[in-house]
Amino acid sequence: MGKMKRFTKWLFLICIALYSCNSEPSCEGPSEKLKNEIIQTEVNFAKMAKEEGVAQAFLAFAADDAVLNRNDKLVKGKEAIQAYFAKQRLEDVNLSWTPDFVDVAKSGDLGYTYGHYRFSAIDTMGKNIEIEGVFHTVWKKQPDGDWRFVWD
Repeated sequence: MGKMKRFTKWLFLICIALYSCNSEPSCEGPSEKLKNEIIQTEVNFAKMAKEEGVAQAFLAFAADDAVLNRNDKLVKGKEAIQAYFAKQRLEDVNLSWTPDFVDVAKSGDLGYTYGHYRFSAIDTMGKNIEIEGVFHTVWKKQPDGDWRFVWD
């Protein structure tokens, strides 16, 4: 009976040790604080788009090396993004979105969001344009601590 008790104790200790080795400490997972920072950045971005205009918001929240994917063409860099929006001849532009998911790299300097967006505008012919879809944005933490998008 003594051998059985000893065996059970050792088995129990081994199981605990193995469980401890395989479980990830909570400090290694993506930080909720960083996720909340990105969500707040998305909220501020959407608010600015509504209040000050889509072009202004995209320029304000873009990193210098940001890339937009528009109609299967890449718009690379902040200057190109500014030129892209300057060419737009739309009126009454509205863009709204809500991130459905956010995650952050363990390094804490990259994150991404995705969710649904709704776009509406009036073109030069007076035609109403309405588009709904899914967005995906990659965020990079800047040296000043702010998050800026590098891919949209």
